[in-house]
Amino acid sequence: MAQAVLFGAGMLGILLSPLRDEASFYIPVMIVVSAIASVAIAWEIAPRLQMRYWRSRGVDHDFISG
Repeated sequence: MAQAVLFGAGMLGILLSPLRDEASFYIPVMIVVSAIASVAIAWEIAPRLQMRYWRSRGVDHDFISG
């Protein structure tokens, strides 16, 4: 899910800017960048979605997990 959001935002940035003239270069770059960035984002988000993460900290939840 994180990769889809990052890729979509990047594609809008490419296609709505002067970069669209070289889109054949920037689109594969955006695929790689969004894949790498989504790993880092998912690594941070995933533990917060597990209840045992919050039980060990003595709290119910945060704004990410609801």
